[in-house]
Amino acid sequence: MSGSPILALRKAIIARLAANAALVDALGGAKIYDEAPRGVETPYALFADAQMRDRSAQSSRGAEHYFTLAIVTTQRGTSAALGAAQQIIDLLDDAPLALDGHALVDLRFVSLETKRDQNGRFARVAMTFRAVTEYLEPEGP
Repeated sequence: MSGSPILALRKAIIARLAANAALVDALGGAKIYDEAPRGVETPYALFADAQMRDRSAQSSRGAEHYFTLAIVTTQRGTSAALGAAQQIIDLLDDAPLALDGHALVDLRFVSLETKRDQNGRFARVAMTFRAVTEYLEPEGP
C-alpha cells in the first residue's frame, strides 16, 4: 500500500515552491511550513486545512483533496502577501507534480481569501486548491 497521498502531495508542493527563486526571495527564504517554528519572521507560507475524500473507480483507487495554503504576514496591508500568493497560484495551478507512490491527475486553484486575526497583528492570504490523485499499484513479484 502506498503512503499518505496528502503527505506525498505536500512534499511535492514544498519542493516546487522552494525551487522557485522569486518566491523564496518574496518570503525571505524557503519558509514553507506545516507548522511555523516559534519566532520565525513573516512572511511565510503555511499549510492550513486539508480534506481528503475517496475518489476510487472500478479500475483504480483515488482521492480528491481540498487543501489551503496561507501566506502569513505582520506587514501593514496585504499587497506583498497577495503578490506571494499569486506566485504560488501560478506555480501550482495545473502543475505536473511527481508524487511518491501516487499519480497527480489534476491540481487546480479554487479560491483566495484574506483575513486578519482578532488582534490585527497577523494577516493571512489563504489559497484553496483542489487536487485529484490516484494510488500507484506496486509492481508485481
